[in-house]
Amino acid sequence: MDTPYTLITIPPSHYCEKARWALDRGGLAFDEEPHPPLLHLLPSRKAGGRRTTPVLVTDMGVYPDSTDILHFVDSQVADPPPLFPADPVQRAGVGQLEELFDEKLGPHTRRLAYFHLLKDRDLFEGAALVGVRSGERMLFKLFLPMIRGMMRKGMKIDAEGANRSLARIRDVFYTVNERLASGREYLVGGRFTAADLTFAALAAPVLLPRGYGAPLPTLDELPDEMLTVIDEMRSTPAGQFGLRMYRDHR
Repeated sequence: MDTPYTLITIPPSHYCEKARWALDRGGLAFDEEPHPPLLHLLPSRKAGGRRTTPVLVTDMGVYPDSTDILHFVDSQVADPPPLFPADPVQRAGVGQLEELFDEKLGPHTRRLAYFHLLKDRDLFEGAALVGVRSGERMLFKLFLPMIRGMMRKGMKIDAEGANRSLARIRDVFYTVNERLASGREYLVGGRFTAADLTFAALAAPVLLPRGYGAPLPTLDELPDEMLTVIDEMRSTPAGQFGLRMYRDHR
């Protein structure tokens, strides 16, 4: 029997990890269709998505971003409890935090990670080509200098941008630190929600948690500058929280 869902991804993408995690948690079987950065554009648009991944293709419609996918999963499963609570106050709180992490954390952990990965061809290829078909692998390797240049320009991946992103990441971690200061176990209410999942997934590039849904570089492979950032983030209450979410819920 064919798997009913197809998830179009860039393998190491933390937004794709957010979607994978929700689908796995809901017990919804899916086939992952991985593509390298930039070479994902045509498959995403052809499937009915936008210029970004993830895109979830189902017999009920196409869900073109990670938040849409989390809501879709909630609509399909009764157990485990929904990622977006039924209580209107808690639901609003979860939605606000999820949007904060989507807009203010995810782009900056991505840019900081790519700032270091793009310097090392082997590391970049190792992360970007996991499970990718041979034809796209060949094209990616052939056009890698152009792809790296386009990514640096398009996402403003340079030393100045990386420093700005590190400051933004610290700001979001501080917000989470403050929220956890009362001793709460989860960000909203007393259980795991989309807010917890989204924070942990989008913080993953600066935490390197065990259990991530795609292979990531190991600590031994990363440059000292990135290791310093990871050590800093892991040592914070927010970082420890993100690692615990992976340990207990992924």
